[in-house]
Amino acid sequence: MRGRVARNAFALSSAAVLALALAGCNQGAPEEQSAQTDLKIVEQVPIDENGREIPPPDTSAAADPAGNGQATCPPVSIAMAGALNGPDAALGINIKNGVQLAIDKHNAANPGCQVQLKPFDTEGDPQKATAIAPQIVDDQYTIGLVGPAFSGETKATGGVFAQAGLVATTASATNVTLSENGWPTFFRGLGNDGKQGQAVANYLKNTLGNQKVCVVDDSTDYGLGLATVVRDTLGPTADAACNISVKKGDKDFSAAVTQIKGASPQSVFFAGYYAEAAPLATQLKDGGVEATFVSADGTKDPEFVKQAGESSKDAILSCPCSPAPAEFADEYTKKFNQAPGTYSTEGYDLGTILLKGIDSGAITRPALLDFVRNYNGPGVARQYQWTPQGELTSTQIWIYKVQ
Repeated sequence: MRGRVARNAFALSSAAVLALALAGCNQGAPEEQSAQTDLKIVEQVPIDENGREIPPPDTSAAADPAGNGQATCPPVSIAMAGALNGPDAALGINIKNGVQLAIDKHNAANPGCQVQLKPFDTEGDPQKATAIAPQIVDDQYTIGLVGPAFSGETKATGGVFAQAGLVATTASATNVTLSENGWPTFFRGLGNDGKQGQAVANYLKNTLGNQKVCVVDDSTDYGLGLATVVRDTLGPTADAACNISVKKGDKDFSAAVTQIKGASPQSVFFAGYYAEAAPLATQLKDGGVEATFVSADGTKDPEFVKQAGESSKDAILSCPCSPAPAEFADEYTKKFNQAPGTYSTEGYDLGTILLKGIDSGAITRPALLDFVRNYNGPGVARQYQWTPQGELTSTQIWIYKVQ
């Protein structure tokens, strides 16, 4: 969740829409494969907030972390904070690997400026993140951060990073309210759940023609925030008879399955992470629910397909994250012996932006913060430029499908 080749245009026929067999897969882009099934998550089309297909971005001039090879700098480090262990670790590892690839390319090309990556494992837990945040800001060599990864831990620590003047670029925290806290150091590297929720809800309602959707959230800051936007955008299409909240960590969804089966929806939208999405999708299928399973970026990981197996087939996943272009995917796969996943491209791009700042001479926290605040340039995922609140000035949402 990113050298860049231009993406091919996509075509989406009305017949394919009605059949939920989306066409126009990005040629040359990687496919996120499960280790236990032939099914994989395949990108389909980018959509706007109305759920309509839009052209993919041209990021052929993506910034290169290697720069010109002439950079000089004192010892400095970039921190990464996110889940590196625990049930949702795959998402954090994707980001860490993206940042690591950028730093390794930079250091190989710039012997006079060796930047260190310092990863911090929060396990995605806001309480653990709160304990780790002081360690990050107390390190005098750390002048920039990619993270935290999840919305709850970002909410819990944003004030600490703001007080320390440490630029905090998140590759994945999408809760809308994060940019409303007045943190001058907060920068979101992808679209928020307001954008994603509107886009996927309108896609289900307007493009796919769904007339009844059950919406389930996992009660986290991320899941509840996303589900609220989806429910509000769907309006009466979100059936009140199956408006359900579960808990992070739940594995038995029998009550929810019974409630959903009784409503007979066309789709079930789950706002949460893959650790709960996989058993929910499996239990829905086993319970005879024929509705299409739909989820978002927290589920868009090969672990969802691996854990849900055949029950994940035909699932539709939205994400403000962008597919990895072929050149980036090749570099990433060779280095880590696995294909890039959700947020790998964003981690790489945000790491690259911080490195470009360091190479420009921004080697203090205030200077790097100012560099990011005024940045405007393409990455392998998208164009990066931020509003004063730390939101991107332009975003797109992608639709993916398990097939």
